[in-house]
Amino acid sequence: MKLQLSTWPEVEAYLKTSTAILIPIGSTEQHGPTGFVGTDALCPEILAGGIAEQTGALVAPTVSVGMAQHHLGFAGSMTLRPSTLIAVLQDWINSLARHGFDRFYFLNGHGGNIATVSAAFSEVYAQASLGAAPTNRPALTCRLRNWWDHRDVQALAKQLFGGSDGQHATASEISLTYYGYPEEAQRAERGAAEMSPRVAPSGGFTDAADYRRKFPDGRMGSDPTLASVEKGRKLYETAVRTLSEDWRSFAASG
Repeated sequence: MKLQLSTWPEVEAYLKTSTAILIPIGSTEQHGPTGFVGTDALCPEILAGGIAEQTGALVAPTVSVGMAQHHLGFAGSMTLRPSTLIAVLQDWINSLARHGFDRFYFLNGHGGNIATVSAAFSEVYAQASLGAAPTNRPALTCRLRNWWDHRDVQALAKQLFGGSDGQHATASEISLTYYGYPEEAQRAERGAAEMSPRVAPSGGFTDAADYRRKFPDGRMGSDPTLASVEKGRKLYETAVRTLSEDWRSFAASG
């Protein structure tokens, strides 16, 4: 059940059975020559659909632009300042809380969001602690889950890609988007000819210019030529299973 495809009476009826909502959050940034710019938003969005099918969760619109300033050296990448993203998340949460939602499960697809989303949660809790929260806002609980973090997902990625999954433009995330959008996969795969070396270098970086110098095709430590629709299906099934268990526990918590 998607919030944006629901009527307000349907949302009101949902709230009589659950006050939890699932919010995919990601980024709009380059993912190497073979990965979609929307990969980090598409992954949690794809998985959220599977979780909803398994559990009946209500899925909010995806927060599709995150904290990705270091990718701005590549065409199509977008970013929010950390302070902007914090303000956006506060407004999303407070808007939904006004209607009675009090459990917010953020399913994340972008590592660069973790610190900022955690800070946003702290701001939300501080509003309540300082007495500055809207008077009609209930006590809130927020959870951040990275879709790739569960040990079963990590074990499967290791089995499928060995040590070549990498840190950015990974074979795992690209496989998952290919599974979600198989009609686009063949077109995207043509970019493999531009990748050299086959496994990208790893290392640290600072700003966008520094990232582009060190990782000229956008990848970090990965070989996304290993990605496939079938591998994406396996990752999807494993991630949906583990995340559905986590969602049920969170939604039922008091």
